[in-house]
Amino acid sequence: MSTIKYHELRKRYQLDGAERTITHLSEALNNGDLKADDFSLRHLAEGLIPDGHQWVRQLDPRSGSGVTILESSEALDVTAFLNISGQVIYSKILESYNQEAFTLSKMVTTIPTRLDGEKLPGVTGISDAITEVRPGMPYPNLGFTEDYIETPSTTKQGLIIPVTKEAIFFDRTHLVLSRAAEIGEVLALNKEKRILDIVLGLKNSYKWKGIAYNTYYSGTSDPWINVKAGNALTDWNNVDVAENILANILDPNTKEPVLIEPNSVLVMPKRRHTAYRILYGEQLANVANTGGNVVTSNNPFQHYKLICSRLAYRRLVDSGLTETVASDYWYLGNFKKAFAYMENWPITVTHSTSGSEADFNQDIIVRYKASERGTPAVLNPRYVMKCTA
Repeated sequence: MSTIKYHELRKRYQLDGAERTITHLSEALNNGDLKADDFSLRHLAEGLIPDGHQWVRQLDPRSGSGVTILESSEALDVTAFLNISGQVIYSKILESYNQEAFTLSKMVTTIPTRLDGEKLPGVTGISDAITEVRPGMPYPNLGFTEDYIETPSTTKQGLIIPVTKEAIFFDRTHLVLSRAAEIGEVLALNKEKRILDIVLGLKNSYKWKGIAYNTYYSGTSDPWINVKAGNALTDWNNVDVAENILANILDPNTKEPVLIEPNSVLVMPKRRHTAYRILYGEQLANVANTGGNVVTSNNPFQHYKLICSRLAYRRLVDSGLTETVASDYWYLGNFKKAFAYMENWPITVTHSTSGSEADFNQDIIVRYKASERGTPAVLNPRYVMKCTA
């Protein structure tokens, strides 16, 4: 097993207290000095619970004869065991929850909120035409007009891991940690899919000044244009086309260009290598109109972050697009400015108290509940562009 000295861990818990011990343990797990798989539920119980060896032996129904006698002095304190094992399980959940496959969850802005749906206030832009002050004339006063967006209601996602007598007695730590990893992945997958549906435009949640809008529009009579058909990503010219369309989007209040530089490109797996060559090649080549001469220049697109998402492709196909059509969808913009995840609380793990009804009915010593609550939202769709073939 591991080289962890459980009795020393118990002494440290008693000397430093629960909060400091959990903090140190969390840092060791986050830094990789310790791993969740280094721990044993049985050894944790034996080392952290007073008279832990006897307590673990009593988990075996064969121990003793007839009814187990509990003396008043046997009101064992299992708090340290529950807290430490909970931190170990939490670290396993978090490791799976934060895996690299869930790219869009990391590309949108996380906004903490205590509200179930929020009105985010803003101030309308100021026209530069009113700033001139002629000699001897008073400075103009700045008036404020209401500008706000409304975000959707948040939703709670969660699952429970039960730790049974058998899991501790037979030391099935690996099984419990495997379940923890599955829970982390399921919760992260659920969050990623909800964010993708908003980013891809499969669901529309943008509500500005009390009016609901779609995220993407392509018609000349629409409030903005940020969709370009016939612009599959094949060379640098397609990026240039997308950038120019974004540059023509105006702030609805000042009628000035939206001052934002696109910095990310989202592509489907089919276009991953093509996108990489376009964005990160050392030079771009262009054939001149006269004489067929090839003109090369330094690549101006190398600042872009490339995001390739199999989950995005799958969401498009599941929405009803053919695989061929979905493969050529790609998005360009500043995703952190365009989208947010309104978070009531991040991934959190809590545990049940010892001696619960589940203990007697189902031999469940403790249950660990993992949950998170939030919702994806559109902050400003004018900062993102969708292109199709």
